[in-house]
Amino acid sequence: MAERSMRAVVIREFGGPEVLEVREVPRPEPGPWEIRVAVAASGLNRADLLQRRGRYPVPHGSPADIPGLEYAGVVDRVGALVRDWAPGDRAMGLVGGGGYAEAVVVHEREAIPIPEGIDTVAAGALPEAWLTAWDAMVLQADLQAGESVLIHAVGSGVGTAALQIARASGARTLGTSRTPSKLERATALGLEVAIEGGDTDWPARVMDATGGRGVDVVVDLVGGAYVAGDLACVAERGRIVVVGVPAGRETGIDLRRLMSRRASITGTVLRARPLEEKIALAREATRRLVPLMERSGAVPVVERTFPPEQAAEAHRMMESNLNFGTLSIVWG
Repeated sequence: MAERSMRAVVIREFGGPEVLEVREVPRPEPGPWEIRVAVAASGLNRADLLQRRGRYPVPHGSPADIPGLEYAGVVDRVGALVRDWAPGDRAMGLVGGGGYAEAVVVHEREAIPIPEGIDTVAAGALPEAWLTAWDAMVLQADLQAGESVLIHAVGSGVGTAALQIARASGARTLGTSRTPSKLERATALGLEVAIEGGDTDWPARVMDATGGRGVDVVVDLVGGAYVAGDLACVAERGRIVVVGVPAGRETGIDLRRLMSRRASITGTVLRARPLEEKIALAREATRRLVPLMERSGAVPVVERTFPPEQAAEAHRMMESNLNFGTLSIVWG
C-alpha cells in the first residue's frame, strides 16, 4: 500500500527558530501533468527565515506552514500525461513553499535535471541560488565574456553561484564581504579581486581595481546604501541588478550619475513569478545552465547539512551569517 503520509518541517507558530518542528503530514499526489519527487535535500534560504517570522507571505497554492523554496531528489511517481520524466530520474527545482518535506509535487516542466557529476544531496543547495544568480547576471544583466562583474555578499549561496557562473562565462570577478575569511574562501573558489565591504570605501577600491573604468555588472545581494555605492563604481552602460535587501529596502541614489553613465538598475525575484515564467526559467536553465555546469565542473557550495530534527539549529546558523555557501536539510 502506498504511503499516505510523510515527514515535514512545520512552522508551529510565527517566531524564532524554536517554532520549527517535524510532523507527519499528507503525502502529495501528482496531477496529470505533475511529477512527485522523493526529496533528498532541501536548501535553506533567507526567505525561509522571514516566512518563519510571519514576514513573507507565501504564493497562492503553496503551504503556509511548511517553508522551503527548493528541492533535489528522485522522481517516484508521475502523472498520466507526463512525457519527459520517469520514476528513477534525478530532478531538482524551485517551489513556492513546502520544500522542507520528504516529497514535493511540481509541474513536469518546472523540474530540472540534476547536472552530471553533482551528488543528489548536494543538488539540494543548487536551484534557488544558481537560478537566482543565472537569472540576475545572465538573463537580466546580459553578462558577456570579457566583462567585469561585482558580486556583493560573495560568500553567500547566491554569491558563490554567481562567482562560478561568471568565471565559467569568461568574466572578470570582483566580490565583497564583511568577513575576511569568506573572502579568502571565495578567492580559493576563483574570485579575482576581493574587497572588504564593511565600510564606505569599497566603491573607490572597485574603481582602483578596474583602472577607473568601473564594473560592467553588479549583482547586489545586500541592498540599502550599497546601491548608491554600486552607482558610484559602475562602468558606462553598466547594469546593476538588485537581488536581496538585508541591508534595507530604501536608499538614496545620484540620478545625475545614473543618467551620465547611462546605467540601469533592475530588481528581480523568483518566488512570486507565475507558473509560466517559472517554466520558462527552468527550460532555460536546462538548456544552458546545466550544460555550463557540466562543462566547467562548477558545483554548489554546501557549508553544512542538517537532519530535519535540527532545522532550528540550521536557521540559527543562517541567522548568524557564519555560513559560506548554502545550508541544507537532508532527508533519508
